[in-house]
Amino acid sequence: MCQLGQAWGPTNCSRKIIGARYYAAGIEKADFKKNYMSARDMIGHGTHTASIAAGAVVDGVSVHGLATGVARGGAPRARLAVYKVIWNTGNSLQLASAGVLAALDDAIHDGVDILSLSIHADEDSFGALHAVQKGITIVYAGGNDGPRPQVIFNTAPWVITAAASKIDRSFPTTITLGNKQTLVVNSRNTISWLRSILHIGYDYCLHRKQER
Repeated sequence: MCQLGQAWGPTNCSRKIIGARYYAAGIEKADFKKNYMSARDMIGHGTHTASIAAGAVVDGVSVHGLATGVARGGAPRARLAVYKVIWNTGNSLQLASAGVLAALDDAIHDGVDILSLSIHADEDSFGALHAVQKGITIVYAGGNDGPRPQVIFNTAPWVITAAASKIDRSFPTTITLGNKQTLVVNSRNTISWLRSILHIGYDYCLHRKQER
């Protein structure tokens, strides 16, 4: 089924995206205007996770020139059926259990083979069990907390839970400050360095202002 809506017309479904649905039940109506009332992704989360699961092969990909190579999803020839249950509230992401359970029921009816769910809804584990009983493999995200013990969620024994891991590469980035001092940091730490530098600069300016 290709459910039409705001910024999502008949041509948005294709040989790659063969289904699209959205679920607004349980979402505050005040938040509707902050989202597309359709299966279209507003914040990039769904697009990102869909590309990880089934993105086509793309050559020459890099992050600002770093790690140049070929990018592809786990199953690049797979077709996608999209079930939008996550909504932007302006300050956070919101999803309702009613929408998640309805999406699971529709996925069963639509005959999907695998469900990739990058969500956390405590009440949906038995809905997932129902899907597994119908022969659907379910892969959940393990969450973004850690690294420390007992921070993984979506741990029902009938699903596959995938968590993040480290990589064996380093991406050094050179930062030159206004005083010509040069720092070499790993790109994953660059934001933390910049925040520290900006914080120090702010404190210095505030201190000078108080002195005056």
